[in-house]
Amino acid sequence: MAADPLIAEGKAPLDGPRYGPKDGRKAEQLIVLCHGIGADGYDLIDLASYWSAALPGACFAAPNAPEPYPLAPHGRQWFDIADRSPATLTAGVRRAREKLDLFIDSELARLALPASEYALMGFSQGAMTALFAGLRRAPGPRAVLAYSGALIAPETLALERRNSAPVLLVHGEADEVLPAFLSRDAERALTAEGMAVEAHFRPGLGHGIDDAGLSLGALFLQRAFAA
Repeated sequence: MAADPLIAEGKAPLDGPRYGPKDGRKAEQLIVLCHGIGADGYDLIDLASYWSAALPGACFAAPNAPEPYPLAPHGRQWFDIADRSPATLTAGVRRAREKLDLFIDSELARLALPASEYALMGFSQGAMTALFAGLRRAPGPRAVLAYSGALIAPETLALERRNSAPVLLVHGEADEVLPAFLSRDAERALTAEGMAVEAHFRPGLGHGIDDAGLSLGALFLQRAFAA
């Protein structure tokens, strides 16, 4: 069987679990959920049942990241982190952005939604990917929500940014995987760009999302799509 040219070029469309809209209604918004390293789309799709109460017309899609994660047999990663030099991480997230862009475009087309009726959310490495990709898209997302993540390549943002999407940053103060100062650095860099940033740092929270963070996300999404 001949190889799919998209797969051969590393551009095979992503796929993963989906949820909504509620009650069989027509989709009004798309919210893309980007999981962390070593997980897959099923790790985040349960957020949809919570956030759909605030956005009953939303379709949630949680794509599996494009690369296998070598330390977990069924886990995925957006880019490799064996070499954590800034140049290598930037190159990796650029490749991930291309695949995420294709997924967003295909989902918007599938749902017959306008090109601007979407938001991006990510956790950990997914937050890094959502921030990098989301701020470089046109039309931009209604919002970018980044939980326990970081801003990769802030030095290129002024040249490459293509929108002014509002950004929510949520990070646990007790995070030992990705320390909270990474989101503080992101807040400073985005604010310096003149972007609207809402940052919350949760006392005692490790590398995860708590109920307060979920509530903050629901309100942020609701306001963004109502604007």
